Amino acid sequence: MAEPGERLTATQSVTTHGDETGGTPAGQVKRRRRGILALAFANIVDGFEGGLVNTLFPVIRDALSLQTSALGILVAISRFARMLLGPVWASLADRYGRKKVLFVATGLWGLWTVAAGFAQNATQLFVLYTIGVLGTVASEPIANGLVVDMFEAAERGRAFGVLRTTMMTASVIGTPILGQLANVEDGWRYGLFALGGISVLSGVLILLFVPEPPKDARAEAVGADAVRFNVRDALNLLRNRTILFMAVQISLTTSLVLFAFFVTYWVDARGWTVADAAILMAVYMLGNVISSFLGGLLGDWFGRRFGDHGRIILMQGYLVSYAISTALLFQVDWGQGVAVYLAVFVTGLIASIGPPGVALPIIGSVVPTSVVATAYALVMGFVQGGFAAILSLAFGFLGEAFGLQALMFWLVSVPYTVNAVLWTLMYRIYPADASAQRAREQQEAGTG
Repeated sequence: MAEPGERLTATQSVTTHGDETGGTPAGQVKRRRRGILALAFANIVDGFEGGLVNTLFPVIRDALSLQTSALGILVAISRFARMLLGPVWASLADRYGRKKVLFVATGLWGLWTVAAGFAQNATQLFVLYTIGVLGTVASEPIANGLVVDMFEAAERGRAFGVLRTTMMTASVIGTPILGQLANVEDGWRYGLFALGGISVLSGVLILLFVPEPPKDARAEAVGADAVRFNVRDALNLLRNRTILFMAVQISLTTSLVLFAFFVTYWVDARGWTVADAAILMAVYMLGNVISSFLGGLLGDWFGRRFGDHGRIILMQGYLVSYAISTALLFQVDWGQGVAVYLAVFVTGLIASIGPPGVALPIIGSVVPTSVVATAYALVMGFVQGGFAAILSLAFGFLGEAFGLQALMFWLVSVPYTVNAVLWTLMYRIYPADASAQRAREQQEAGTG
């Protein structure tokens, strides 16, 4: 029988019959459900800390006499912190225990968010916000590791789905609520105070409800090498043409920057109030939630229907569609009626098709299992995170010079169009690399 907090193996799940202790299958399921909800709550709170700045930046800008470039700096700070410190927090968690480190990083660290609410000038805001996000970025990598600890391989897809869907649904609901703080004097300060306090609460929930399996159970479950980022492996992966291509093309998927400047665009370029623009952002995010689900289904269907070319076809269609939808959305004045909400929803409905339907499956299909985590960290973490940070800085400063409407066209719609053309190269690259990886797996299976 599994000890309290220990993940059941497949054999134990079948052979252990219930009594009324915490180690029964029923008790194990209940404990894991509480654990995944606690992790989702922690990720939600950490995500809202950055979301509050994005949503309420126009009022923060007025309160502290900032320029639009300040938003780019704040976004870049968060992106660089995620890129550089995510692996550091994950390593500390492996050494000292995931639950303990997550309690400190995403729980107690929330006091820095409270401190940021007292900022009286730009320097104080930048310093306190920077210290705050140094802990915030720990949530995602450590939570992902805990999901792997808590669930068998056959159950992890559903667990990750619950985690992601819960977080995105909370964002859809919470963003308009954050927007209403713009109508309250110093509302952004109260928002930071509240989020910091709730962050501490999330740390307590993690201590109470998230199990901490022994280190040997973690290693046995997924393999020690499969969950670490290895610099040498990362450099070797760039010899794979598909991985190299994915690292290059990711620089042209600029929607992450669009998301950060979304509310500020509608306030500055279209004259919306912050509260109303936050509702519009929630509509976009609702489309994103649906898009993430549909993207995975469409990717699998295109893969079955057209073989190795299927996901490439889908990706090009997605890139062109998003380029057109963003050009129409941001270059046409839709007014403030039903039409603008429909246009925003459609754009959000397209926005997330590519990553789950194409990018993530392709990366995972051309490299050995032992380096899959490294491949994802390289392309989706270091490369995309670093480029998004640099682009966020540029977006903020260029927005002051040329206006956000022009940038939405030249730095979002145009790059997506160029990327659609660039993906033509993958018709020659990807099928060969995918076939080679399948051959290696068959050879290993035959000799195993």
